[in-house]
Amino acid sequence: MRTRRHAHPLLVTTAVGAAALVTLSGCAVGTGGQSGADDAEYSSDATLDGELSVMGFSGVDEVATSRMDFAEQQLGDGVEVKLTEGELDLQQFLSAAATGSPPDLIYANRDQIGSLAARGAILPLGSCFEGEGIDADAFVEPALEQVTLGGEVYGVPEFNTVQITMANADLLEEAGLSVDDVNGSDWEAMSAANEALMQRDGSLSVIGVDSKLPEFFPLWARANGVELLSEDGREANLDDPAAIEALEWAVGIYDAQGGFGDVKALRDSADFFGEGNQFATGVLGAMPMEQWYVNVLNDVSPDAPMVFDTVRDHEGEPIAYASGSAWAIPSGAENPEAACRWARAMTSVDAWIAAAEARLDLREEEGKPFTGILTGNADADEQIREMVTSGGEPWDSAVEAVYEANEHTFTLPANPADAEFEAALNDAINDVLSGDAEAADALARAQETAQEALDEAWAKVEEGS
Repeated sequence: MRTRRHAHPLLVTTAVGAAALVTLSGCAVGTGGQSGADDAEYSSDATLDGELSVMGFSGVDEVATSRMDFAEQQLGDGVEVKLTEGELDLQQFLSAAATGSPPDLIYANRDQIGSLAARGAILPLGSCFEGEGIDADAFVEPALEQVTLGGEVYGVPEFNTVQITMANADLLEEAGLSVDDVNGSDWEAMSAANEALMQRDGSLSVIGVDSKLPEFFPLWARANGVELLSEDGREANLDDPAAIEALEWAVGIYDAQGGFGDVKALRDSADFFGEGNQFATGVLGAMPMEQWYVNVLNDVSPDAPMVFDTVRDHEGEPIAYASGSAWAIPSGAENPEAACRWARAMTSVDAWIAAAEARLDLREEEGKPFTGILTGNADADEQIREMVTSGGEPWDSAVEAVYEANEHTFTLPANPADAEFEAALNDAINDVLSGDAEAADALARAQETAQEALDEAWAKVEEGS
């Protein structure tokens, strides 16, 4: 670890509500023609021209702009790049596709790729990868799997978001606990730690543990040994006894503190991105959280009494539920060749190193440590890790936990009903959190809904193949 000096890796959020995704499932069938035939001629040696319209990506910081500069150089002077600012608007994209004028390239959540691919809204990228020389093996395997449907790759992965355990060291010490009690390796110990850490003064004043439902339920389910969706993306497994046990336990963390409503109210009152955050003010014991929050904490509250670890399964092994973004080429794109080259350039090792150098220089100027960037490209990750600089403890331990977590990730497989699957699962979790249903009943209903959606979606895929 070099001793130069950072804060925020790029906080990429392209989240779209479940309602919008369900709308996609209802309206997108046939948008671009099933399987999206790709007649483009891709070649890394070709001279490109024309316009490249990109939807869902903005140059918001030095990590983005440095790579954009590199990608524009790779395109050459003959290509004019036009960005639609802001996150991907699925309704806007689908409307454009339905009228025969889609953008040339979109920047989407990886968990949206399955539905888009199954409905013919985006192109398979085998020819793109081959022509532009994109090495599929260079990508983090779970990230690539999340954009692969029916053996075809439909997205070029970019960034990887993982969770680690974050805890207030002072609160742990006062309760006679350590981070091992709250990292998930022993659920009985974590439940006991929750009760030891929480404080009530009429109302909840200190959250013991936040199990981060509903968004991190797949993490707890996998830690308990269950796959919520089969590897081929065809079979839901939401009512598995291990899934029910995981949900009962994770909801029980809230029930012990007065219920999810009490925890959420205190959680939402915190200055999450400021110096009054829940760790700096001592109102949260521990939670799993995405790695980018390490940099928020280091930036706004560098003296907060923090301790970090990976999240761990019952065997004590690191585990992380990965998410991220991907580049995809819409069916009917007018300039798919330029789109493919842009995607290749933006995710290349050279582009990522340029981005890391830009961030490193900025952090050096600010007198802050550079904590790395998780790119989705395994080769780039390895090289960038060597560029990380020390911020002392506990921040160096946080970086170690992040990179360890990144080596132990999983994702839910790509499938043509990803929106319905996610909606069924989250509806079930929310019903249990609100006290409207027991875990077993809620997950049984979710299983039925999700499996029906999967069966119907896969049948449509097979009809069109």
